[in-house]
Amino acid sequence: MLAAMPVTPPSPSERDKPAAGGRTVRAGGDACPGALRLHTADDGALARVRLPGGLLTARQAVALALVAEELGDGNLDITSRGNVQLRGLADGCGGELAGRLRAAGLLPSDRYDRVRNVAASPLCGLDGVGEPSPAGATDVQAWARALDALLCTPASDAPDPSDGPDLSGLSGRFLFGLDDGRGDIVALGPDVTLIASGAGQATVCFAATGPGLRIAAGDAPRAAALAAREFLAAAARGGAKAWRVRDLAPEHRPRVEALGDRLTAAGIACVPLPRPRLPHGPPVGPGLVTGGDGRCALSVTAPLGRLTAAQWRLVATTADRDGTGELRVTPWRGIVVPGLPAGTARSRLTALADAGLVTSTTSPWHRAGACAGRPGCAKSLADVRADAAACLAGLPPAGLPVYWSGCERRCGHPGGTWVDVLATGDGYRIAVQDGETETKTETATAGGLADAVAAARTAAD
Repeated sequence: MLAAMPVTPPSPSERDKPAAGGRTVRAGGDACPGALRLHTADDGALARVRLPGGLLTARQAVALALVAEELGDGNLDITSRGNVQLRGLADGCGGELAGRLRAAGLLPSDRYDRVRNVAASPLCGLDGVGEPSPAGATDVQAWARALDALLCTPASDAPDPSDGPDLSGLSGRFLFGLDDGRGDIVALGPDVTLIASGAGQATVCFAATGPGLRIAAGDAPRAAALAAREFLAAAARGGAKAWRVRDLAPEHRPRVEALGDRLTAAGIACVPLPRPRLPHGPPVGPGLVTGGDGRCALSVTAPLGRLTAAQWRLVATTADRDGTGELRVTPWRGIVVPGLPAGTARSRLTALADAGLVTSTTSPWHRAGACAGRPGCAKSLADVRADAAACLAGLPPAGLPVYWSGCERRCGHPGGTWVDVLATGDGYRIAVQDGETETKTETATAGGLADAVAAARTAAD
């Protein structure tokens, strides 16, 4: 059993170096935090609890709320991969934290804790969208549970010992994406992507790009694990230290041909897809989700990605009392509560709104986020969360996603097109980011920040 270990990661300049072809050379080890490996911040230690597929029971959610209150600062942060972070943890609490998480079923493996990064379409089976049709829909949450079990299996215990190398070699940043066909998870650009493609089939590919392989849906979890092993083998062949597929030079990236050979050797039939269908769809937004079975789901977003323990407990109680007893944490810093009767769903959504959660896409808090900022992060140049909250209180309904960052690292920022609000020490620099392109740049002090952000958020939406 591994003991909880506090660590402080090196700065980006110490560990990440750009190289030819846009790839990144990793000069240091992966210091991504976990439930056992804690990060030391100015406000105390930070733990990241992996929730593969974003899945947890109401009982597990209550356990997390208690941990946040009794060991941390009383808040729970949702990450951009649908995991949960606990901040303000006291020195020396690592052993108790690990014990509580194990008892709640949230730490099934010490050795493989940080590699359990799995994002899955949170509305799968709830709204009739995705592939295949609702009558025979592939359950990507079931994929997530099966894949999690495989990720925690040593190579020596795998169905075929030749499946190796061991997955403990994956970085804490390597991401598996399980998409039900709507394209929400594909848009995240996972390192290994599974896409439900109809008629009991699925597509597997690297880095959410073609080419890919068509496989039976029932083989999808094992195929994803084998794809991760192929990534590790490709990185070893190239002599590169890589955290993600995109870190590798193009000539060293894993090939679907090699993955096909690996799948065939493992008894998994596959068909090459030179140009697979790779859907791209929007993320789940806050509000009421109506299903075809007469049941509803509630989708709420945490303001700036953070819930108090009381807010978190209210969501858990709603799931336990009115839903299926399950919660689905999303990569867009939200939570979906499935299975409510139509007659009570709207009133429960209103109660969550009254508690301060985001429940409508018209809210200015929708698609708004911020890093930890001061006082939690020593590198931050401002209390970005306080400034963001003051700014959002006066903004019109949401436009483009907007993200406040306390320094140039921009930890946790969204992808795609978004408004970058960057602290400079003398105010903020506001720009619209679209991939490698930056437009509509201006600066503002806290007093003029709301107008500048509102203009940037609506001009390019």
